[in-house]
Amino acid sequence: MSLASLVLVINCGSSSLKFSVIPRNADTPLLSGLAEKLGLKEACISFKDAAGNKTIECLTESSHHSALQALFARLDDLALLPQICAIGHRVAHGGSDFKQSVLLTAAVITRIRELSALAPLHNPANLIGIDTAMSLLPDLPQVAVFDTAFHQTLPPAAYTYAIPLKYQQYYQVRRYGFHGTSHRFVAAEAVTRLHLDPANHGLLIAHLGNGSSVCAVKNGKSVDTSMGMTPLEGLVMGTRCGDLDLGAAAYIARCTGQTIESLYKMANNESGLLGLSGLSSDCRTLQEARCKGDPRATLAIDVMVHRLARHLGAHLASLHRFDALIFTGGIGENSALVRDLTAQKLAVFGIRLDTVKNERTCAGRDGVISLPGSPIVAVIATNEEKMIAQDASAISSAVSAVV
Repeated sequence: MSLASLVLVINCGSSSLKFSVIPRNADTPLLSGLAEKLGLKEACISFKDAAGNKTIECLTESSHHSALQALFARLDDLALLPQICAIGHRVAHGGSDFKQSVLLTAAVITRIRELSALAPLHNPANLIGIDTAMSLLPDLPQVAVFDTAFHQTLPPAAYTYAIPLKYQQYYQVRRYGFHGTSHRFVAAEAVTRLHLDPANHGLLIAHLGNGSSVCAVKNGKSVDTSMGMTPLEGLVMGTRCGDLDLGAAAYIARCTGQTIESLYKMANNESGLLGLSGLSSDCRTLQEARCKGDPRATLAIDVMVHRLARHLGAHLASLHRFDALIFTGGIGENSALVRDLTAQKLAVFGIRLDTVKNERTCAGRDGVISLPGSPIVAVIATNEEKMIAQDASAISSAVSAVV
């Protein structure tokens, strides 16, 4: 392996930091891991090598800076640090400004900071990782990859809210969409694996996990998506309610005396599968409880599936043709139950699953799970880290060529 042939991918949350070290043009990380419980005394960082061997270290200081220092020390011990050619940072919200990944500069960082008003739970955390990494490795090209960028091809009819237009003009209130890096990766994989015409195809992608969204992809471009100005809109998720009548929220506020901030917290952190089931936000736990006859777990999954099928049906209207439905994400890749229940609700569109293939396509397996004669339904594992690494590698190479 030549020098400077690795890309470090950083996904920084408010109390965690995920990372992967990926060779250029490769899928499997040489090293990956997670620093968690940052800000608490029990903060630790775990490392997993390409063979799956895992080690855990306690952090002497419970901070993102300390976590990155520990990561860079491990990379140095493994003689990998000199081979890092670029760092790719996941950034949640790029507003209308960023339609693609960009090299991080002082001006770009300032704009990401300004856009934190649109994503107060996400962008500030992303900036912690950016600021820390740039302070520790200031000479290395660093790239921002935005969750919202892929959806900047949405037409005005899809991204405009039907409220007075001045709110969009003055306050940037519009639909942006998220999970764009995942949807972009899966869309490209689907064209290749399903032998679709790159210039003439229509896809529905269901990215299902703790956060979930649907995306309609027309000829490689996002033309509609279920998340909105924030990740709260759309599907029922682990702890997010998804679509909610504003009148219902106002009624709850009048009945309980809650503030808008309290309702926002409820809708984001106490709703979805957790709020409906009263048991868990984890779909696996709810499926087990459903099998045992738990009525609230059953209701939670039924509501989630109903909302998913409804959004998939609605998103079909944004396509000029329908070639395939793709399931991805933790639930999409592993829950045969959710896929089966969703397909049953979409039978009006001719969708039918091969029961055996659907049951077998879990735990890392992917492929087509529909019956012959049905519109194609497939499971494709997402790889956002690979997408971020590819963007960071391409942009850093372009910068090096100019220099």
